[in-house]
Amino acid sequence: MTVLPDHELLAWSQSTDSVLQDLEVDAARGLAENEALKRQQKFGRNTLKGAQQRHPVSILIDQFKSIVIVLLIAAGVLAMLFSNIAEAVAILIVILINGSIGFVTEWRAIRSMEALRRYAQVTCVLLRAGNVRHAVAEELVPGDIVLLEAGDLVPADLRLVQAAKLNADESTLTGESLPVHKHTDPLAKDTIMLDRRNMAYKGTAITRGAGRGVVVATGMRTEFGKIFEQVSEAEAQQTPLEKRLDSLGERLAWAVILIGAFVAVGGILSGRETVLAIEVAIALSVAAIPEGLPIVATIALARGMWRMAKRNALITRLSAVETLGATSVILTDKTGTLTENRMSVTTALLADGDIEVDGSIDPGSVAQLDDLLTAAALCNDATLQRSAEADGSGVGDPTEVALLVAAAKRGIWREELLDGLPEVDEDAFDPDSKRMATVHEHDGHYKVAVKGAPEVILSSCSAVYSKSGTVPFGHDDLAKWLDRVDRLCRRGLRTIAIADKSVDTANTELYTGLILHGILGLEDPARAGVKVAIDRCRDAGVTVVMVTGDHAATASNIAAKIGVIDDLTDTRQFLGGELVDQMFEEGRNDELLATRVFSRVTPEQKLKLIDLYQQRGDVVAMTGDGVNDAPALKKADIGVAMGVRGTAVAKEAAAMVLQDDEFGTIVSAIEHGRAIFENIRKFVVYLLSCNISEVLVVSLATMAGAPLPLLPLQILFLNLVTDVFPALALGVGPGRPSLMKRKPRSPGERILMRRQWLEIGLYGVVMALVVLSAMAIALRYLGLEREKAVTVAFCTLALSQLWHVFNMRGNLARLIDNEITRNIWIWLALALCMMLVLAAVYTPVLNTVMQLSDPGFSGWLLIVISSLVPLVVAPVVRRVASINGTAINPSFS
Repeated sequence: MTVLPDHELLAWSQSTDSVLQDLEVDAARGLAENEALKRQQKFGRNTLKGAQQRHPVSILIDQFKSIVIVLLIAAGVLAMLFSNIAEAVAILIVILINGSIGFVTEWRAIRSMEALRRYAQVTCVLLRAGNVRHAVAEELVPGDIVLLEAGDLVPADLRLVQAAKLNADESTLTGESLPVHKHTDPLAKDTIMLDRRNMAYKGTAITRGAGRGVVVATGMRTEFGKIFEQVSEAEAQQTPLEKRLDSLGERLAWAVILIGAFVAVGGILSGRETVLAIEVAIALSVAAIPEGLPIVATIALARGMWRMAKRNALITRLSAVETLGATSVILTDKTGTLTENRMSVTTALLADGDIEVDGSIDPGSVAQLDDLLTAAALCNDATLQRSAEADGSGVGDPTEVALLVAAAKRGIWREELLDGLPEVDEDAFDPDSKRMATVHEHDGHYKVAVKGAPEVILSSCSAVYSKSGTVPFGHDDLAKWLDRVDRLCRRGLRTIAIADKSVDTANTELYTGLILHGILGLEDPARAGVKVAIDRCRDAGVTVVMVTGDHAATASNIAAKIGVIDDLTDTRQFLGGELVDQMFEEGRNDELLATRVFSRVTPEQKLKLIDLYQQRGDVVAMTGDGVNDAPALKKADIGVAMGVRGTAVAKEAAAMVLQDDEFGTIVSAIEHGRAIFENIRKFVVYLLSCNISEVLVVSLATMAGAPLPLLPLQILFLNLVTDVFPALALGVGPGRPSLMKRKPRSPGERILMRRQWLEIGLYGVVMALVVLSAMAIALRYLGLEREKAVTVAFCTLALSQLWHVFNMRGNLARLIDNEITRNIWIWLALALCMMLVLAAVYTPVLNTVMQLSDPGFSGWLLIVISSLVPLVVAPVVRRVASINGTAINPSFS
């Protein structure tokens, strides 16, 4: 076997027959499966070397680079210098625990992202052993035959053997932005890669036409692989949310350091030991810094991605998770998203009448129908195996597959037709011209088969087939046929015109002088559950706009059935693409924004509509599946590609890929996005209010010259226990059902608005006053010794912070049944924290180090009652914050 990599084979310089011969493959059948397996063992899988993974040691080292760890190390060094070994060991343990938690969470987040990326595999259409099937690009080996059409990503380096108006976007490889026209003719050996028009290279995109190529290089031997090998790994980018949280953490860190300095100076001036004052200040600074902010944000976003993936929404960019929650407008295609995309031919319009294809057919119309279906089968790029006739499955565009199925039911098979009418040329379907043609040789003459949008094809016809033969087709006939088409569309059917003509030469004008066979009506019913999903969008303040290339009557019929529009008689709600540009030019933006159904829309008009909504301040989600949708998917705030029928180019451009193509999946993703933002907000409010309470407890005691309610190690212990576990549990909560009953948040809304800052401050003050009051009662009224009084303060603060997690519920009136109580992670976190607090009080060695002792029954009674006060006064705090706050979107109400 002489299979060689492309640069050795010089495939571009050889004829197609020579390349196929060198690769020992038949272009009509492809490789045999056993031969493909042998070649895969020799050349390996068609993959690029994975990006270098971060080494676990690197991740671990990063956990000890923060200002938090620096402060902890400083405290430990001071403890060692003053011979406080127990405290130094305890601080070392805190450092290790903090680092371990950070390491585990970041490691799991990275691995989760890698696993999600494995979902997004490139597929191709492969010819092997005479069968055409979808295949994962990794399966390809040199010699495989790959079928190409507009929207495909080229899966390997290919030498083209067929090309019909084939254009490719090679900007990812060459930087050239203009599409490159492809052909199959051999080129000179010294032709540079940029000019090899008979090659299709891995990673480039087919933008127009159709073709077929033989694989000459895979994996790292491709041109893309050679460049990939030279590129160093790029740094991972933070999401905007993570950047805001990091910035918030840094600002708070410096503010707390200043507070720590004040506490240290104040303690020394009040007569405390210098070492103790400094240790308390450092411990207090560490306790007040919200070091868990970026960790929980990453976990919340990554877990959100996994949840969405389980619901068939594959997120390709982490930043899209947070943007989803602010989505206010969805511009959605009709076919396959709002409908099932299971096309079936139901009706045929012939010159002598209408026929229901699956019903009884007038014997006089049988020949006409068969001729129509024959032309539809010839002008077709899909493939249909005989075993697939019953279930309608096949490889190719669903509309073309439906045409083949309808023909097959009449005993008409494309493969058999091609035996007598071999295809010699093709003008591939063009979304702009909305038509397609194939040229077939027959007895020294040529037959041109054409299909396309009725208004396009009808205007190119000069005659029509009827029972009595071919009759002229004039202007009056055009109007009558268009009226018949409109009636079909009002039934919700898609329509496609079929025509042909005979010519003496293959090099002819394809779209003039056509003879019309008829119009086929295809049914594509609305998806089950899509009306419910649209109702949910309406409740959530999300506007749904249908933007489709379909006929206006078809689009409006489906839109009315599923609730996109309320009344078919209200013509202000739908608009044809032919008027969109005019309205933009006239500045009639309000009318465009009020429209809910846009039909016959071009890709350029989609871009204009997205821009119009974004200028109004909307966050726009846009669905698409074709190569022409890619610019719109990139421009939208959330580009949503179809995973089942979407082209590879569309998937590459999108931020989210629907694995099931269902509209309801978008709505579920929006709900998850809202829940993630709210969870992070809850976590931040909870964490900062707990930290502020610790700062205030020590600061107020220092200013009053009172005994310290909390010692350094106790502060560190509380920070570790109450900050980490309940906060993490809040960050991964499922969200509350009422989230989809509110309007979308503004895209510019910060995590902490004025209202949240007021809540943080008020909750912190309440918990601090409760702790100081409990300690005062323990000393003055219960007569407890100082160590037991400090234990009362310690446990009161610990429990009040644990109960404080229930104050993060959205509806304070629902104390028992709410999103917090339904979160199993909250209960596990509380159970673990309670055990750790009790261990700190009652474990012999630990309580000695922590300077804690059993407060007795009266002490515990005081602790329990006092710790419940913040939970009881929470409605008052929320009410005060809501009156004085000016948040765009109230935090949890």
